[in-house]
Amino acid sequence: MTPPIIGITPDLSEGRLRLSPAYGAAVAAAGGLPVVLCPVLECVDDLLSRCDGLILSGGDDPILETWGRPTHPNAAKVDPVRQAFDVAAYRAGCRLGLPVLGICLGMQIMGLEAGGELDQHLPDSLPTAADHDGGGSHSVSGPLGHGAVHSRHHQAMRTVGTFEVSAVAPDGVIEAIADPASDFSVGVQWHPERSGAGPLGAGLFEQLVAAAARRRLVSQDATHAPS
Repeated sequence: MTPPIIGITPDLSEGRLRLSPAYGAAVAAAGGLPVVLCPVLECVDDLLSRCDGLILSGGDDPILETWGRPTHPNAAKVDPVRQAFDVAAYRAGCRLGLPVLGICLGMQIMGLEAGGELDQHLPDSLPTAADHDGGGSHSVSGPLGHGAVHSRHHQAMRTVGTFEVSAVAPDGVIEAIADPASDFSVGVQWHPERSGAGPLGAGLFEQLVAAAARRRLVSQDATHAPS
C-alpha cells in the first residue's frame, strides 16, 4: 500500500510560505507521505479530499475575533489568510473524518473550534509562564503520555469545549487535548517534531499515520463494496 498522504498547513509570512522541514521529516519517518497544503481557500475541499490525514502546524497567535472575542494587545497575530485557510482545512478534515494532529497554534484552533476558551497571555496570570516560552523544555503528564517536551508558547487553552484534556504541565497549563469521538484527533501545545523519540514526539506522528492508513483502508473498502 502506498504511504498515507498527510497534508500539512504551512505558515504564511511576508507573502511567503514557511514550514520547518522537521514536520515533513517526522511524517516520513512515521511512514507517511508529507504534502504541504497551499493556502488557497477556494481549493480547500479538493485539497483535503486527497489527504488521508491533516497536520495543523504551529505559528503565531490566533485572531480571536473569528470566534467572537477580542484579541489581546500582546498577541502576535497570525496572518489572516493563513488563519482562514487553517480553520477551513480543519473543518473540511472533520467533515471528511480525517485524523488530525494540531501543533501549538493548531491545537488552539482546534480548541477554539470546539468551544474552548484561550488564555491569550500567560504572563498576565501565571507565575511560571516563562517555563513555556523561549524554546526550552518542560515535563507534561496525562493519558497521552509522560515526559519532557519542546515548548514555545505564551498562550494556552483555559477550557477545551467538547475535547478532553490529555496532558498538563506541572503548573496546570493544558498541554494536550483529544476528541474522544474520533479515531485520532489530537492537539498538543508543544512541538512534537522537536521533541525526539517516544510517545510525545515521534510517537504522535506514528499514531497519526497509523490512523490515516486505517481510514484509507475503510474508504477503499467502502468504494469497492458491492452495491
